[in-house]
Amino acid sequence: MPSSSLAAPLDVTLRPDRPATLDVDPPDDVPRWAAECREALRAQVAEHGALLVRGLGLRDADQVGAAFARLAGGSGLMAEREAFAPREAHAEGLYSSTAWPANQPMCMHHELSYRLEVPGLMLFACLTAPGQGGATAVADAEQVLRALPTGLTERFEREGWLLTRSYNDEIGASLAESFGTDDRAEIERYCRAHAIDFTWRPDGSLRTEQRRSAVVRHPLTGRRCWFNQIAFLNEWTLAPEVREYLVDEYGEDGLPFNTRYGDGSPIGEDVVQVLNGTYEEHTRREPWQAGDLLLVDNIRTAHSREPYTGDRQVLVGMAEPRRPADDCPAVEASER
Repeated sequence: MPSSSLAAPLDVTLRPDRPATLDVDPPDDVPRWAAECREALRAQVAEHGALLVRGLGLRDADQVGAAFARLAGGSGLMAEREAFAPREAHAEGLYSSTAWPANQPMCMHHELSYRLEVPGLMLFACLTAPGQGGATAVADAEQVLRALPTGLTERFEREGWLLTRSYNDEIGASLAESFGTDDRAEIERYCRAHAIDFTWRPDGSLRTEQRRSAVVRHPLTGRRCWFNQIAFLNEWTLAPEVREYLVDEYGEDGLPFNTRYGDGSPIGEDVVQVLNGTYEEHTRREPWQAGDLLLVDNIRTAHSREPYTGDRQVLVGMAEPRRPADDCPAVEASER
């Protein structure tokens, strides 16, 4: 198998259908190994977009948290804000995977791409591998952008994309889980500071809208990337029976989350199928093994979570906060 010449001490295996993989012997001290190898690992992530490290023997949340902290470098691990679904916090900046039905896929997306400040680096550690499925697959956002229909990408580049959210007590993250507080004044301050338009409904629930760029330039390489969650958070990505239930329960305008073109017009099912189909054509996957570590450049590389059976425990960290180059100005937040 060919190996990369960048970061010579690391013998990385490259295969077209799988993420770049580094096999290592279990170190005596994983956090110290992570600190010593951080620059070499980041060089590989910069070159390939994602890197799977196999053989570390990661065992528990404390060890993973310490390793993640070393890999995060001086910026440290990020606290999650604007979550769309609940997570369990194991420690500061160390989270469980998003709570999502095991039989439903989490389609390709870039973590928190609807925020103004996004994680540049995603960290995943597998403590328990599922019986079947459950891979955290990846796809190169530069390749996806080139493969999508030109007319479609030009429209999204011109208009951006709109995320709408309707918070409720049954589905998705609560106000406290998303904003870190359920205090109205604090939530309003956050929304204004982060270009989120908000409306308090008569029943006291919150509806938000935020417009973001669909295509951004990578802050290090300057190359254009398809960077968003247009397909993942769209109603047409939901299983048909789930979508039908949610529409019956909350109405078309009350879905917990949905995406639209930047001008507010709906995105058709055919467009979502094109997006998800293009992602699938560029997907690289490797089944998890217990003890694995996966590093992902969140701007260059989308990731997904495939359906699975059995127990699955994957811990998540976010690091290297970035504000991607933004050619589509976000809407100004206002109170209605």
